[in-house]
Amino acid sequence: MKPSPPVLRTHHLGVVLGGAPVLRDVSLEIAAGEVVAVLGSNGAGKSTLVRAAVGLLTPTAGEVRLYGVDVTGAARAVPWQRVGYVPQRVGATSGVPATAAEVVASGLLRRRRLRPGRDARRRCLEALGQVRRGARAHESVQVFSGGQQQRVLIARALVREPDLLILDEPLTGMDRDSLEALAATLAGLRQRGVTVVVVLHELGPLAPLITRTVVLHGGRVVHDGPASPRHSRDADVLDPHPHPAVPLSIPTVPDLQRQW
Repeated sequence: MKPSPPVLRTHHLGVVLGGAPVLRDVSLEIAAGEVVAVLGSNGAGKSTLVRAAVGLLTPTAGEVRLYGVDVTGAARAVPWQRVGYVPQRVGATSGVPATAAEVVASGLLRRRRLRPGRDARRRCLEALGQVRRGARAHESVQVFSGGQQQRVLIARALVREPDLLILDEPLTGMDRDSLEALAATLAGLRQRGVTVVVVLHELGPLAPLITRTVVLHGGRVVHDGPASPRHSRDADVLDPHPHPAVPLSIPTVPDLQRQW
């Protein structure tokens, strides 16, 4: 029997933004069921890597494959329904009044289907329950704290019931309760065999869940393997001369709908 391709594979990946190289010759493979933390200081290329992985940035060199399919060369053939993506935190509704359930339901919209489907309500409540926000499903997210809004955005990705979940710096702005909820959510996903890629500055409370760490420095992979104790601290300790952060354009819900 032919072995299954890696869930995510990059091969000599390079990305240039604003005329400056951000990723340089990044090659890695992530297998099904792994929980991988991508670490590095500001500007190391962490967010650029995951944005390229989901087709939001076009590589200038190399390639990215999801489930064996070239993300840029054959994007329509990529099984996007198997992928959940949580961008860096922004306001969950960009100023438009919406309930938590409505935000989560937007994760079910696809280019050829503008309605969430008959079982959308059940799936939305289940996804919110996974992040411990089920009881507040019909409240406006505008009254939620930053950490609570982040949990709603995670639920928006989970409602797709993905086999691969990619989270870009989900701990930013989270309070203790939200951190505990996220850790519990990821523990459940790991138990079910979901592949998780999470961008972090430090492992923090997620350390017990991480099976592997990939550390970026200057756009290159400088470590790929088991986590070490120092990975539990701020990733700036890995780089005494952090690079300035590269401004990022965070995708909106319509952006992701066009992609998926």
